[in-house]
Parts: sequence; structure tokens; C-alpha cells
Amino acid sequence: MRSVVERLRPDLLELCQEELRLDPFEHVADGTHMAQPAIYCASLAGWSLLGDTSVDMMAGHSLGEFAALVAAGAMSERDGLRLVALRGKLMHRATGGGMMAVGASVDHATELAERFGLTLANDNSPEQVVLSGDAEAVDAACNRAKVEGVRAARLRVSGAFHSPAMGTAAPELQAALDKIDLDETRVPVYSGVTAAPFDDARARLVEGLTSPVRWRETVLAMHDRGATRFLEVGPGRVLTGLVRKTLDGVEAEVVSEEPARA
Repeated sequence: MRSVVERLRPDLLELCQEELRLDPFEHVADGTHMAQPAIYCASLAGWSLLGDTSVDMMAGHSLGEFAALVAAGAMSERDGLRLVALRGKLMHRATGGGMMAVGASVDHATELAERFGLTLANDNSPEQVVLSGDAEAVDAACNRAKVEGVRAARLRVSGAFHSPAMGTAAPELQAALDKIDLDETRVPVYSGVTAAPFDDARARLVEGLTSPVRWRETVLAMHDRGATRFLEVGPGRVLTGLVRKTLDGVEAEVVSEEPARA
């Protein structure tokens, strides 16, 4: 990720040094408190590749909502970085618990979650749902799913993200959001909390700490509003795959410096 940011948006690395007093890319493996600022910068660097390309609407998955709001003009890059760094620190502090990916429908995964006292964390696609909660319960649910012939895997994360366990992070993030200026977005930006355009960005970003990411529903809502081509600008290509699994007959691709391979 760092090489892309250094090449496309070296000013973001300078901004990190000013605000964080370090380069988060050198500490990504230390935890989500370092990974989140790094991913934020990489997302904005990817966004710069679009140049003058016009977009009709935007969305971000979890952390990606901050970069999407910045790209849409709702807040400054500096404010976005400060919020993301704080969010990462608060979530890192609320350690404990775990998460698991389930290769099943949201209804099936919800039933599994209820059996083991887990929380629905991400509704990613018709074929992928993420559950969050107590670490032992996650392990038990993962084992049970496999016995039942359902694909399941424990995720390598340090906490039960998008669950009530993150509630301790809410007051401080809310206080930080209350101190920044938020403008109207240039285009609609969809919230993963509501699967609809942001109405109250401060409230929705705070709710996003403990609420599930309704990505599948967000993609469907954007499609209903006329979206037929989806461009992913963040690091990786996970969201592109999720869009393709959710919708038939649409274009979904990763914005890259390299030409796409056939």
C-alpha cells in the first residue's frame, strides 16, 4: 500500500507525519490502530486515479465510509485522518472477542449467530456474512458450521468489531465528530448502517462502530438508484468480488495503475 500512496499522494504521507508523528504503513501489523490510517490513505490515493471521471454516488465499507465522505467533499482530508486515527485507537483499545466469516445467506448466518450469542457484523453478499462476538463462542460457532457443511473461517482480527463490544469507543468518537465541520456531499454517499444516503453523518459514523455493515443491501440500493458500473478505489479487490456476487449484469472493477488483465 505504501508504494502506491508514495507515488500518487506523497502529501498524505506528510500529513500522517504531521498528525500521527509516524508512518502508519511501517506499523500496519501492530493492529487496527495503525491499519486504519494506512487504509484510509491508500483509499484516497486510489481515488486520485479517477481524475476527472464523474461518479453519481459513492459508498464505503466500514472504515471506507470516511474516505468516501472526504472524496465527496463532506470533510477535509486532515479531519478524516484525525477521525480515522482516533477510531482505530479506540477500537484497538476495545480488544477481545473475535469474528468469523460464514459462506451462507444472511438468514442462515443469523440463525447460527443466535444459537451462539454472536452478532451479525457484516452482511457482505448473498454468499458471505461475518459474525462477531466472544472469542470462544466464535470458535464454537465456526466448528458447528463446518459440521453442518457450511463454509466458515475465523478471521485474523483483534476484536469483536461491529458489535456491542465496540460501544466504549462511541462517546469519544462522537465528541471528535462534533468538533469538525461537515459539508453537504457533492454526490450521495451511502451509509452501511442504513443502506441509504447519509442523512446525519455524525450519528451514522458513530453507530457504525456497533452496527452491522449492510453492504449487500447498500449495493442493491445503489443499483436500484441506477448504478450499473461499480469502481473500487481502496486497496485490494474484495468489494469488487462482493458486488459481482450480489448483482448480475453489472460492471465491477478495481481502479488500478496497471491495465486490467483478461
